[in-house]
Amino acid sequence: MIRRPALAASLALLVLTLQLPAHAAPAADAQFKAIYTKEWKWRIAERLERDEDDEGIRATLPQVGPAVQARRLAYWKGVMAELEKVKQDQLSPAERINYAVYKAQIAANVAEIEFREFEKPVNADTAFWSNTSSVARQNFKTLADYEAYVKMLADVPRYFDEQIANMKLGLARGFTPPKVTLEGRDSSLVSVAEAKSPEASVFYLPFKSMPAAIPAERQAALRAEAVKRIREQVQPAFAKVLQFMRSEYVPKARTSLAASELPGGPAYYQSKIVEFTTTNLTPDQIHQIGLQEMAKIRAEMEAVMKQVEFKGDLPAFLQFLRTDPRFYAKTPEELLMRAAWVAKKFDGKIDRYFGYLPRRRFAIIPVPDDQAPFYTSGRGGPGVYLVNTYNLPSRALYSLPALTLHESAPGHAFQMPVALEQKGVPPFRRAYISAFGEGWALYSERLGVEMGIYADQYELFGMLSYQAWRASRLVVDTGVHAKGWSREQAQQYLKANTALSEHEVETEVDRYISWPGQALSYYLGEMAIWEARHKAEAALGPKFDIRNFHDTVLQLGSVPLPVLAARIDQFIADGGKSPYPKQE
Repeated sequence: MIRRPALAASLALLVLTLQLPAHAAPAADAQFKAIYTKEWKWRIAERLERDEDDEGIRATLPQVGPAVQARRLAYWKGVMAELEKVKQDQLSPAERINYAVYKAQIAANVAEIEFREFEKPVNADTAFWSNTSSVARQNFKTLADYEAYVKMLADVPRYFDEQIANMKLGLARGFTPPKVTLEGRDSSLVSVAEAKSPEASVFYLPFKSMPAAIPAERQAALRAEAVKRIREQVQPAFAKVLQFMRSEYVPKARTSLAASELPGGPAYYQSKIVEFTTTNLTPDQIHQIGLQEMAKIRAEMEAVMKQVEFKGDLPAFLQFLRTDPRFYAKTPEELLMRAAWVAKKFDGKIDRYFGYLPRRRFAIIPVPDDQAPFYTSGRGGPGVYLVNTYNLPSRALYSLPALTLHESAPGHAFQMPVALEQKGVPPFRRAYISAFGEGWALYSERLGVEMGIYADQYELFGMLSYQAWRASRLVVDTGVHAKGWSREQAQQYLKANTALSEHEVETEVDRYISWPGQALSYYLGEMAIWEARHKAEAALGPKFDIRNFHDTVLQLGSVPLPVLAARIDQFIADGGKSPYPKQE
């Protein structure tokens, strides 16, 4: 078995070579390129990835059965063996970075199948059926998109049956999310299985407005076919999963919480730490980092309390923030408009902090009703900033600026397009690495202080609460998955140390419990970026240009944290220059 903690150690050694003098390395580069080019073509054939120009709707859903998984595991192990033969110190500087990213990516794929994570395709945050429903919300442009989508609807029963079979295998060996995190998660199944009509289902959304270029007769035929397939294939498939969840899966799901108690034991949790943090830190080390950072942030929070002349302790201040009506929107539209206002405030500051701006803009839209009850407060990516308008008393306005910076710009809806726009980058570099992406988004929240985004001390406190929220994840995630914490203990820690609402505390803790390790990526990633920035500021002095630093970080795309550190060392050695050529 390939151990990912060992990979993390080798990655740390690997990045030391990134600073070696550049020298021609045609043989090693060609050897490495041949490996990843062949493997990427295989991924596309397996429908695991897309060609860069392939943006259309697919006519089939993935193959996920055990035999397919075993075949993929054997292939990726072969790739790892080939990578071991590449002489890393003979690669060119650009390919050394690619090698570091690629090897970590392949190792993650190997470990995921070795631990048979395909037998647990549901957690408190997402599920295979909600991912399937999301296809209906994509941008349909052509007749081919609609024709492929109708074919995909017919493939839903096969895909769902494979997922159910996998879940039964996981159930038999105790490899499930904790039962408590699954309660009520069947609501998105109900919304389809028990929809009053196919037209009332999310799957009919693309047909409510079709391009005028498609002839009316063809539109009518496609609508009729879609209604038939939703009624006869999609809704029965959802009903089958709903019955399975209610009668078998949830009742028999494990009652323990810790990932270290799953098959694979502590090694499984350590594999998730490596995947999501790109480090080989232990649970104990991460837990202590969390406690230390929480103490620093709490001191900042108490300083803000003094500035607003609040008479009372932190728990009393948090209760005040959770209950005072002035801090909450009255309507979903008000929440959306406030989010838009913050986003535009950033636009007015952008040229002072970034040299390269992505061409892709983003829309601000509410989280769909069928997902909102268990969805996070917001989520962003290329072209979109989703704002959760469900349960408005849990969506504090004083936290909205930090949320907006994180999810929209300069966070996810900014960083991801910058990465996608980089030229000459191998396609596997488009993958998202949580420690980098979430670390950047959290860095963006605190960056808002120097950008002047926070209008008053309450909004500043909202930012600090969000910092505490992510630092507390280091404590809670390791507490639950390695130290025997209960769900109530985890909830109480968040309540005592952040201004999150009761609803957010419950949904967040369930997410950490059912998705081990992911919560660790945010704060450790942010710490790595600030460490790199402070190092560059100290080394470059008056030569330090914040725009050049940010451009250098974002030009990387998404990389393991040791690669980021090595790149900033090179940035310092180069005198803090912009990574982009000057425009005359």
